[in-house]
Amino acid sequence: MEIKAKITGIQHVGIPTNDIGKSMQFYRSLGFEPVWQTVNPNNGEAVVFLQLGNLVMEIYESTQVADKSGAIDHIALNVTGIDLLFESMKETGHKMLDEKVQYLPFWEHGVKFFTILGPNKEKIEYCEKLTE
Repeated sequence: MEIKAKITGIQHVGIPTNDIGKSMQFYRSLGFEPVWQTVNPNNGEAVVFLQLGNLVMEIYESTQVADKSGAIDHIALNVTGIDLLFESMKETGHKMLDEKVQYLPFWEHGVKFFTILGPNKEKIEYCEKLTE
């Protein structure tokens, strides 16, 4: 499988925050509008997705905010066929941060995702929004 054939674009940029209200206010001042808000059932932390044009920012509460330059937690790529892509990425020897494809009830039908680690310890999330 050719990995790049399954990537359809950037899905979102994930930024942890210790003050979600302040972060929302900042990104709204730049023109972003909230398009989805929820609470992560895995940890009880608030999550908001804000959008400006085709750019989506995922801002989420975290107790592990770096609070310094370079603090973006991950870049998520929008993909199709995530289950096959996960198996392919494992076979190619990428550093997998997840043992299996994960699920969260975000958006209308949920998302499936997994994350790999890049050479500079950057996290790349492969994310498929479910349509049903």
